[in-house]
Parts: sequence; structure tokens; C-alpha cells
Amino acid sequence: MIIDAGQSGSASPRQRSLVDEVVDELTSWGPKDFIGAFQRWHAGALSLMHLNVLILLESTGPLPMNRLAEALDISVASVTGVVDRMEARGLVARRRDDTDRRVILVEPAEGGRQLFAEIDARRRKALGKLLGTLSDKDLRGLLGGHKALRKARSEFANRLAAEELEQTVSRAKAARLEKIDGVFARGRARATTPGSAE
Repeated sequence: MIIDAGQSGSASPRQRSLVDEVVDELTSWGPKDFIGAFQRWHAGALSLMHLNVLILLESTGPLPMNRLAEALDISVASVTGVVDRMEARGLVARRRDDTDRRVILVEPAEGGRQLFAEIDARRRKALGKLLGTLSDKDLRGLLGGHKALRKARSEFANRLAAEELEQTVSRAKAARLEKIDGVFARGRARATTPGSAE
């Protein structure tokens, strides 16, 4: 059973308690743990700001400097300095937008993609060492739980996407109806206004 905010009211107290325990375990890494692991994975080759830039570009595709600055919540001048340093290291590249040559886009360069691959390889190696200390029974339980979690996450994302699409369609229909009502209202007003052309 997938439990989300909309369904938690129907869950039993025992099930809610179990969900809380699982959430506690899944979120047990604090900032100190995350930073420590991150520093081990990238071996000091990347700052958190550079990582944020690469993650943004990887997830959204190329971005203009002003949008990148907005997403990072820093000034365009600051992001220009960050991008300059990253470009010098071969992590990102600048190019002109094909549709508007005035716009400069920032995108991951080969060095950035390679760095992500290296971090992922280190992360997988470290995780493999850690998992190697578990029993076969614990590993099977962990694998089953993670597969169920991935499926639940996918179903939840699909449900949200369907709801967002439905809301977008509803808003578009309402706007269209409002526009049509406005046209009729103006037509009626002209028809009832003295001296209007018949």
C-alpha cells in the first residue's frame, strides 16, 4: 500500500509508526555525513557550488546565465565568475543559442560529464563495500524494499503528472470560457447601448 499525505488518515496507527521509522532511517544522514561522503567521493576535485551548477545543467539542459543565476540564487556577476572558473577547468562550456544569437547558454562540457562518471564510480564502490558487510538475508530485504520504493516513487510521480495535466487543461478551459463570456458580454452591452450600430 502506498501511503502519501492523502492516504495517511486511513493508515492504522501501527502502519503510521512503521512509516515514521522507515522515514527516520531513510533520512538519517545529516549534513555533516553528506558533506563527508561527498568529499570522499569527489576527492576534493569539486566545490559544492560547482556540483550545484553541474546538477542543474544535467537536469535542465543548457541554461542562459540569468536563469542559472536565478536557480542558484546568486547574482549574474557571481555566476559569471563561477562559470569562468568551471570553463577554465573544462567542466562547462558556453555557446550561443541557436534561436537567439544574443543569448549565451551554459552547458556541461566533457570534463563535467567525466567528473560525474568518476563521482558515481567512487560512490558505487563505497556503497558496495558497505553493503558487503550485510548478510544475504539483509541484502535481499534491502533490495526488495528499494524496488518497492522505486515503484511507489514512479507511481506517485505519474499520478502527480496526471493531476498537473488535468489542472492545466482545466485552467485552459476556464480561460477560454471566460474569453467567450467576455465576447458575449461586450456584444450584449453594445446591443443595449443607445446609439450603437445595429
